[in-house]
Amino acid sequence: MFATSQYREIAAEIRNRIKNGTYPRGRAIPKEEALAGELDANRATVNKAARILEAEGLVRAHRGVGWIVHELPPLPRNATMRHSRERRERGGSRGALATELAELGYELRSDNTVGLGRPPQNVASILNVDPTSNSVVIRARRMRANDVPIQIATSYIPAEIAQGTPIEQADPGVGGISSRLAELGHAQTEIEERITVRPPARQDAAFLRMTEDQRVYEIVHIGWTEDDRPVKVTVYILPTHQWDLSYRYPVDPV
Repeated sequence: MFATSQYREIAAEIRNRIKNGTYPRGRAIPKEEALAGELDANRATVNKAARILEAEGLVRAHRGVGWIVHELPPLPRNATMRHSRERRERGGSRGALATELAELGYELRSDNTVGLGRPPQNVASILNVDPTSNSVVIRARRMRANDVPIQIATSYIPAEIAQGTPIEQADPGVGGISSRLAELGHAQTEIEERITVRPPARQDAAFLRMTEDQRVYEIVHIGWTEDDRPVKVTVYILPTHQWDLSYRYPVDPV
């Protein structure tokens, strides 16, 4: 049935079955032995095909079960729409991500830690703060859509702005920290994002349920005020297979 590059052809067949719903998301695909018999292959070839799909983020290995189809399809992230006040506060949301997930039928679950701390050197350089002292309020969040881990986000806000304000609280209120910055007179009027792709760090991979063969987007997100001051840096770690990034901007910006 599969004459050339058999494992790639089998991977394509399984991929198509996932896309057309034959193998539903969150459910196990047939055992390797069963697929090998059905597709006239040996188990090692089916396993090699499954490893391709694992690298793509379509399936993941689950001990005692076999290969499970990833629970969520890729999530859209429209960077040009998500940071408006209306969107991040819609329906009492705590930020743009909560709004986006609610519209897709998912619930945002976030484990948050907040406190004063020292920023990484690259963040300190952007914010023009001291990297050797507790010069920023750090908000570290590990985020899930329902029970599926989808991203790690760590925000850094100058302590002189954030200390003693709701930004230091676990729940900063409707609209999240961007709305609180606006209320404090530091509304962000321009957003910059610097994107790289890299293998996941070990601790990131453990939370995001990734392998060393997969990749993450690292997005350094910078919020600038009208007077050209950076007042927030957020570093996002997102599995590349979990997110579709979208940007739209004028060709000749003023």
